[in-house]
Amino acid sequence: MKKLYILILSLIALSFLMPDTIYAIPAFARKYGFTCTMCHTAYPKLNDFGQRFRDNGYQIPGQEGSEKNVLEIPPPISLRTSTGLSIYDSKQGTTSGFNVYGLDLLAAGVLHKNISFLIVYTPRIDVPAANYTGTNPSQPGSMESANIVFSNIIQDAFNLRIGRFEPAPQVFSSHRSFYIMEPYEVYSFMTPANSFVFADNQIGVEATGHFKNGFKYGVGIVNGNGGNPDNSNYKDVYLNLIQVIGKGDGQSAGQRVGLFGYYGWQPTVLPGTVVAPTGETNGGGNKPFYRLGGDVSLNWSTLNLEMLLMQGNDDKALNTLVPSTDYRYSGGFVEVDWAALMNNRLIASVLYNWVSPPSYDNGRAIKAYSLLVRHYLGDWTAFNVVLHGEYTYREIGTTNPIKDNLFTILVDFDF
Repeated sequence: MKKLYILILSLIALSFLMPDTIYAIPAFARKYGFTCTMCHTAYPKLNDFGQRFRDNGYQIPGQEGSEKNVLEIPPPISLRTSTGLSIYDSKQGTTSGFNVYGLDLLAAGVLHKNISFLIVYTPRIDVPAANYTGTNPSQPGSMESANIVFSNIIQDAFNLRIGRFEPAPQVFSSHRSFYIMEPYEVYSFMTPANSFVFADNQIGVEATGHFKNGFKYGVGIVNGNGGNPDNSNYKDVYLNLIQVIGKGDGQSAGQRVGLFGYYGWQPTVLPGTVVAPTGETNGGGNKPFYRLGGDVSLNWSTLNLEMLLMQGNDDKALNTLVPSTDYRYSGGFVEVDWAALMNNRLIASVLYNWVSPPSYDNGRAIKAYSLLVRHYLGDWTAFNVVLHGEYTYREIGTTNPIKDNLFTILVDFDF
């Protein structure tokens, strides 16, 4: 543990000694001549303008129709990856190594007035490999997002997103978190016989809208099976309601409160009697599950407090541990982010994650405490190279918990 603290202190000291000479600018910033901080508190986390820009189909609000489309600008492609050192410590011992932490390829832009698109592709990476044998890919290939957006069908109040996307109930995006190594645990938690994962991007259609009084909504119909072909004729539905108080969007200004609900079905009989050429099957014996929760985002100056609570319930037919009762669990997280220095060049954050499964499954209970420091390098035009230090202490189980520590120091960059 002493070595970990020394490394963290070294990271903070080193970050202020690095030269500020980086000028890489991601795709949207290149298009408009903006700085990265126009849309981000500090990338990847969106600020209020960035959230409105996204909600408006990647168009500047009020300038719809005057936007240059993708044929009138350089290819709107961005790339993000990170590389560095990880140290893992548990009661079995300690291990460490240098790693490359994946690669994201992103393309987005305007096709026509109020018609835009987003594609995020994470290619399969076999080298570097994911385990000591060198046989598993460190990143499976995935079309993480592929959607088209029809904006302002009713001005501000009704927009449609079709394809694969991050559903509205993920108010705090798992893809735009400052944390690279520690996920939102309740998002990733899987119940015994249910393949649904809250953190997954889904395939379907979603309607969103916002109003001048600060009210926002999102409602969707999706397969509920991540990026895989649907495994039944039943579709999942969700609803997200948000109220913003004060000026802003609750990202970096204003105060935001919200409620969300997700209702889905899982088949207990597979593969079904009909399998389509595209992979869908009409699996039977469908049983319901739901996820309900609330969230808060509070801002004061450059301090942001985020909190989410979620309750999950699966039908007893999906509970292979105790089939006589529904499987119920709860969880959530609390995160505090603080931005400092000019243009939010320094980010400090603390995060507490927990998941509380039923007592008969307490071996999967999770408590995780994380902190990070990010220092953005570059002049005022571009903060797209980051020196990043992250530490997590985690306990899994309650009776005889597994305790581990993970420390990572890396360089995170996109352009």
